Amino acid sequence: MALASFMVPIGTPAPEFTLPAVDGSKVSLDGFAGAPALLVVFLSNHCPYVRRIERSLGAVTSELRARGLATVGISSNDMVSYPEDDAPHLREQMRRADFAFPYVIDDAQEIARAYRAACTPDLFLYDADRRLAYRGEFDAARPRNEVRSDGATLRAAFDLVLAGRPVPEPHTPSIGCSIKWKPGNEPGGSGLLI
Repeated sequence: MALASFMVPIGTPAPEFTLPAVDGSKVSLDGFAGAPALLVVFLSNHCPYVRRIERSLGAVTSELRARGLATVGISSNDMVSYPEDDAPHLREQMRRADFAFPYVIDDAQEIARAYRAACTPDLFLYDADRRLAYRGEFDAARPRNEVRSDGATLRAAFDLVLAGRPVPEPHTPSIGCSIKWKPGNEPGGSGLLI
């Protein structure tokens, strides 16, 4: 069953984090301090919604990096119940999708809760002050449609953020597989079941 983003209020500050990356390094929010925009995207290896856009996500984030976009991917799924989302499989996904951004593991699921992430993919675009400027879909591609995945929605939002302008609402929620919570970690909130 697909779940939609919780649609966190615009202007919400980015929660702090320090998490281990799949390459063994540590990645922190403050490590992106110089970037004029930061994309935090919750991902998984096994979700068909992520698989549908992952190559385009890798290409678009690499392209936009030259214009100032920093990106971090976060996997918060329960790796015990979903072993395809463990570090070796995420490293394989990075190679397959040409992710050039750090990919970190939120094993305690505290960061997913802090960001109010609901699904994979779930995108949060922050401005230079690390205030939420956009949350929603990457583009209109879904597993059951033939829409070309090109990151059009994210690109438009990024252009506005870079220009210092608000991204007009309503934002189309991201839709994907629910985050696979460990027992007792499920957040409160009302994501929309599709």
